[in-house]
Amino acid sequence: MAAQEKDEKPHDLNCLTIAELEKHAELRMDKQTRDYYNEGADSGSTLLENTTAYSKYRIRPRVLRDMSLIDTSVSIWGATNSVPIGVAPTAMQCLAHPDGEVATAKACKEAGIAMGLSSFATSTLEDVASGIDDYPRVLQLYLFEERQHSRKLIQRAKKAGYKAIFLTVDTPMLGRRNMEIRNQFKLPKPYKIANFAEDSSSSATETLTGGSTPKSEQGEEKKSTSTKGYHDGKRRQAPKGPVTFHTHAPNPTLSWERDIGWLKEQCSPEMEVWVKGIATAEDAHLAVYHGVDGIVVSNHGGRQLNGALATLDALPEIVEAVKGRIPVHVDGGIRHGTDVFKALALGADFIWIGRPVLWGLAYKGQEGVELCLRLLSDEFRLCMGLAGTVKVEDITKEYLVKIDKSGFISRL
Repeated sequence: MAAQEKDEKPHDLNCLTIAELEKHAELRMDKQTRDYYNEGADSGSTLLENTTAYSKYRIRPRVLRDMSLIDTSVSIWGATNSVPIGVAPTAMQCLAHPDGEVATAKACKEAGIAMGLSSFATSTLEDVASGIDDYPRVLQLYLFEERQHSRKLIQRAKKAGYKAIFLTVDTPMLGRRNMEIRNQFKLPKPYKIANFAEDSSSSATETLTGGSTPKSEQGEEKKSTSTKGYHDGKRRQAPKGPVTFHTHAPNPTLSWERDIGWLKEQCSPEMEVWVKGIATAEDAHLAVYHGVDGIVVSNHGGRQLNGALATLDALPEIVEAVKGRIPVHVDGGIRHGTDVFKALALGADFIWIGRPVLWGLAYKGQEGVELCLRLLSDEFRLCMGLAGTVKVEDITKEYLVKIDKSGFISRL
């Protein structure tokens, strides 16, 4: 889509930046939700570095080029995406707004942008598919040790027209999120983890940290207990009971050799298989070797291994390892359209946005998500024009320099 100023919507004068959007959202979310969405693992250093990594780079603008027609669009899964931005899969969006993931899907449709849906959404994958209509959607997947749960979800995603599975590969165990532990966070009534509702796994009294039903509520609701998997010294014992995030999502048994092939068989031919959570060149080589369709460079929004590389810092070695054989996407820390430009210049093919979308949802529901996407899209288009690029494929590392801690500049 060639971005044209004649179709611009009026500004929301109360919210002109993603930083302002975050402040509005903070006022509208309760503490439990705010902490859950915004927290990183341990001290949060990787969470912070995901954003600050972008300040290491400066843009080298070119001038005296015809900028009268700028095309910000890219092709993804056979469709035209208005900008090289998608909405990343984030869990339990009804905490931000009652319309949750369906509102996000409708905003994506309005903006012409692809959407990722979390397995642990508070709306069903079918309802989200209806909301986004014919625009591309992908399903983030935790491959459970009890394969029947994952198999059923994959079959439903096929029928609902999802284009790809994003297999999360960075959760053999869960990172330590201290505020989540302290808050004993639980999903409030009437919300449920909709895609596993038949397992009664997401009642309002089930704490996400795997805790039991509070005594004050035990009389209201009886359900089976979920238990984590463990190794008994001889063999691995899989998680038991209804699906919950903390008991079933982490899977320490996942391996390249066994699980990627199985997943490709389950998804073929309707859906691609991508791996989300790649952070090194070595694993990028293995992803190509094992035939995955694409990579998402991700550290789970800084929520897993604190001290890991920021995704932007990990991106160049992965791009170099892949050498264009499969697409490389990236998420984490994007807060401005210039960040999108920098990630593309470092070799990413596409960018996924997480927390800012949740902030938009908390601010004004669907309208707030549309605002979030419009801010980033408008900033990106402006950056392209001021940098001297008229097509996304024109954006290369020639447009960047890197600044070290001493302030010295180096070409890439």
